[in-house]
Parts: sequence; C-alpha cells; structure tokens
Amino acid sequence: MYGTADIRVGLVGYGPAGAFFHAPLIAATPGLRLTAVVTRDPGRADAVRRDHPGTDVVAAAGDLWKRADLVVIASPNRTHVPLAQEALEAGLPVVVDKPLAGTVDEARSLIRLAAGRGLMLSVFQNRRWDGDFLTLRRLLPDLGRVHRFESRFERWRPAPKGGWRESGGPDDLAGTLLDLGSHLVDQAVRLFGPVACVYAEADARRDGVRADDDAFVALTHESGTRSHLWMSAVAGRLGPRFRVLGSRASYVKWGLDPQEERLRAGERPGPAAFAESPGALATGWGAEPPERWGALGVEGEHRAVPTEPGAYQRFYEGVVACLVSGAEPPVTVESVIEPIAVLQAARRSAATGEIVRLGPRHA
Repeated sequence: MYGTADIRVGLVGYGPAGAFFHAPLIAATPGLRLTAVVTRDPGRADAVRRDHPGTDVVAAAGDLWKRADLVVIASPNRTHVPLAQEALEAGLPVVVDKPLAGTVDEARSLIRLAAGRGLMLSVFQNRRWDGDFLTLRRLLPDLGRVHRFESRFERWRPAPKGGWRESGGPDDLAGTLLDLGSHLVDQAVRLFGPVACVYAEADARRDGVRADDDAFVALTHESGTRSHLWMSAVAGRLGPRFRVLGSRASYVKWGLDPQEERLRAGERPGPAAFAESPGALATGWGAEPPERWGALGVEGEHRAVPTEPGAYQRFYEGVVACLVSGAEPPVTVESVIEPIAVLQAARRSAATGEIVRLGPRHA
C-alpha cells in the first residue's frame, strides 16, 4: 500500500494540538506529507496556509477520506471516538491525540474495529519521549525500590484562555484531569505498572471556568509504589517536575521538557534529529542545558545527571515504520487501556470522594 511516495496525512483540527504538535512533527518526518487539514475557523485556515503552503483546508472530516492515506485526529476530546470510528470504517489507519477515549469500553470498541480491518490505530502519547521521563526510566535501577513517585505539570495561568478545555462539561471530556492527567497517568503506569486503587481531587478554581483546572491523583500500584500526580493552571509557585524516592537514592528534576516550548516557537526537529540513534546525548533537538539537569543521590550527597534528549520525532517516525514495514505502532492502543481505566476511576473518585479500586477486568 505504501511505496516510495510520501504517505498523505489528513489532520483533523488546527487548535493548539494540531498547530503546535501534530502538524510540525508530521511536516518534519521523512516519508510523511501533510496533505489536508480540517478546520472551519477562518483564522486557523489562514494559519494552515501560512504555516504549511500547499496544504488543502477542508471543512469536514469526511472530505479527508479520499485525500489521505493516514488520518490524525487532533479535534476536541468528545470527537475522538466517533471520528476515529469513521476513519477506520473508511479503511484508513488512524492516530488519535490523547485521550483516545473517555471510557475503557469505548477504547476497546475502537481496538476491535481496527483489528478487524487490519488497520493501524495509535495514540499520540508524546510525553513518553520527554527527556526527563527517558532519563528517569534509565535511572530506575540506581534508585532501588521506588516507594514514592511525585510528578507535576503545573502552570500559572490566573486568567482563563477560553475554549472547550475550560468551558466544557463532563460530556466534552474537558478539564486538566483528562488533559495533563492523560500524560501523568500514562507515565506513572509505564514506570510502575498496573494500578490497584485510585483517589482523586478535581476543582474549577478560576472565575468563569467550568471544567477542572486544578487536580490531584493518588495511585497505589500493584507493585506497592505510590504515585502522587499534580496538574494545575493555578500554581503560583511551581513544584519539581519529578521527585522520586527509592530505597537507595532519589531523583529530583525541575522544569518541563523543552520540546513543547520550541514547537510553539515555530521550530521543528531537523534531519539530524531523525538520524540520531534513540538515547544519544545530543546537543540539538530536545537537548537540555546543564543548569536544568536533575539530581540523583541522597541528602548531602547527590550529583547532576545529564537529561536524555527529548525525542517527539520518534512518534511519527514510528508511524512510518509501522505503515511501511509492519513494525509495531509507536504507541499501541492496548498500552493505553490501563491509563484510561485509571482516569475513568479518577473522575469517579473526584466526583464522590471515594477511593476506587480497579479490578482484573482492566488488566
């Protein structure tokens, strides 16, 4: 199906996810060509034409089915499942921005549909390629038995920016718990495995905001590790990105991975970033300066640890390998079932105040 010609990509949505993450990474990836973007917003349509000359702008997702070899869904969360279903039924492989779905049942229905049609379905969990996360995975043996994992995505945005993420209700899958929480929970599960029970708090702190903008999730993993996850738009003083406490050492890291900042500034990973082998300590795309490195050790005795270069380019590079060579997708849909179950339980816990225990049906 895919020969020497570039794979034509149709992108649904040109909000922040589409404009700052998907479109630039698609455009930078050898073997992919951004062919068309779905948006009805005149300003965003102009931005597509400015940012990606030669890319068509269309009004509806259905207009992509004959124009694309691959569909990427970066539209509001409530549309992820129905649009993914439409694209798969049209015979097209699909990438869906996180979260794939609001419930495990919805996610499993898409998995069955994709498998039945022999089509790739993958989820854009790009934070699996954050440099600090890659570094922490490498350092786990040095930490010993990890008993507490603290992870934060915090920002100081006292004035709401508007949009569905802040004004939407439960049916819109809006709010920071499903937005930033999708990353934090996914990382915790990748590091420490399945979750036994979940406790969560979620609040709308700012005037005029309907969806939660300040949330906390406590996970007890089956391994015994406890993960404490914070996500907030109202943090006047930011906490450490990671604080990981183990039986032999700790790892503390401040500051966010620089790739989002660079993408928002209009930069893209260049050819050298794709040529570098994964895990190579480079000075180019995704690299962090020494003053932002984390520290490994114990009180009074610790050392700075170079941060692995972040590598968001690996996601779409993996998509190409999957479609052309039959490699495993860069993020398998099966791997996001547990995080979706955890987030589903967290929403229930935040609403009721109860601790929610996860059963074997989520394994």
